[in-house]
Amino acid sequence: MLPKGFEGLRAELAAMRVSRAVGRVTSVEAGVLHVAGLGAAARLGDRVRLRAGASRLYGEVLRIGPDAAVVLPEATPEGVSLGERVELLGPATLAPDAAWIGRVIDPYGRPLDGRPLPRGPRERDLHSAPPPPADRRGLGGRLATGMSVFNTLLPIVEGQRLGLFAGAGVGKSSLLAHFARHLEADLTVVALIGERGRELGEFTRQVLGPEGMARSIVIAATSDQSPLTRRRCAWAAMTVAEHFRDAGRHVLFLADSITRFAEAHREIAVLGGELPALRGHPPSTAHMITQLCERAGPGTGEAGTITAILSVLVAGSDMEEPVADILRGVLDGHVVLDRRIAERGRFPAIDLLRSVSRALPAAASEEENATIGEARALLASYEGSEAMIRAGLYATGADPQIDRAIRTWPDLDAFIGEADLAGVEHSFDRLRLLLRRGSGPAREGVHVPPDRAPGLRQQEARSPARNALPHPRPRPIPATTGAAQPGRRD
Repeated sequence: MLPKGFEGLRAELAAMRVSRAVGRVTSVEAGVLHVAGLGAAARLGDRVRLRAGASRLYGEVLRIGPDAAVVLPEATPEGVSLGERVELLGPATLAPDAAWIGRVIDPYGRPLDGRPLPRGPRERDLHSAPPPPADRRGLGGRLATGMSVFNTLLPIVEGQRLGLFAGAGVGKSSLLAHFARHLEADLTVVALIGERGRELGEFTRQVLGPEGMARSIVIAATSDQSPLTRRRCAWAAMTVAEHFRDAGRHVLFLADSITRFAEAHREIAVLGGELPALRGHPPSTAHMITQLCERAGPGTGEAGTITAILSVLVAGSDMEEPVADILRGVLDGHVVLDRRIAERGRFPAIDLLRSVSRALPAAASEEENATIGEARALLASYEGSEAMIRAGLYATGADPQIDRAIRTWPDLDAFIGEADLAGVEHSFDRLRLLLRRGSGPAREGVHVPPDRAPGLRQQEARSPARNALPHPRPRPIPATTGAAQPGRRD
């Protein structure tokens, strides 16, 4: 009997097999291997191992026929010869452990940071079923996020599943890193799917930093790895999150990005014989994405919760493309990041009017919902009249709501980009103050509140053009005397 503390070694010994089923390679074509002799023992999704010259090669069973199994290797099958011996390893599993916190690992549970990684005492299936829907708890309480906009206008609650929709280079990864450091949770599991190799070290050392890594587990598959590895990355990360959820902890699950997960699945499905349908994506893509999302959320009984934030790469900000469309239907909210907002220097580049949190109205009080509705109405009024305002065709006094929207817009726009570590109530107090301030008389220029970041005030002082109006003074018809209206800061 092994003493307590040797659970990982006990699990390693239990995983050893005296014998394994063995097959032989009969043909290699179109990047897949045909293996005879495994048909009776193999199951879809089982892993195999074989020799490719002097190195080992792993793969996954894609199809099973009466005479042979079709295997997709995890790397190019160079060096594989006919008659090569193929061992059946069994289903894909993972054995998470509390010692994984603060570590960077690959989708197979191997360390990427050069240090030994202990194996957990219990093997978990990568394709676990979601908790029984009738037994799951509802969404929990509102979470402090460290950002004013998510504390107020777009609240995140415990167990919510939220999507970040944006094109490349608009700030998704930076926003995810902020959540990893500041969103209220016991620990964070980050899935980096198909990222560039250099970005892994940059993300862990600089973006997350020691503060974020202290409560995080990062599971990464870089863009040069096989589609099997990239697809497995999302499943492995969710399996790790489920391990800690079942231990009663509140887990924050971050995935960047679900689009690359879907693209990896498309490559595998096409090689497996599935025909493309949804703009090149096979029909099984929808089920694959929704199944992953359903594994997140509230648990049952004494189990904890998985709060999930999933990034979606949308080409050309096309919210109707298949992956984005599928996700919007199963998530509890979506946040749209707009390139035009990023280009004028406001981060996070959230387009508030296109973003929705389905946690509302339940996540806020009646007074807070009224404040949220008032802020949204003012932003909508400004956006609806922006072309007329910028062209100088709007006359002050023509519409009191638009007049107030013009006065309030600069402060509200800055509020969306503000960090606020003081908590939800403080963020709501700030929002109410801005709305009251906008009810006052018209101002001649863009007002920078005294409690804004000193760095921003200094930057604006060095660049007077930033405070100048980007549109001419209003030219009412017929001509009347009117005060200049502050416009959008670009």
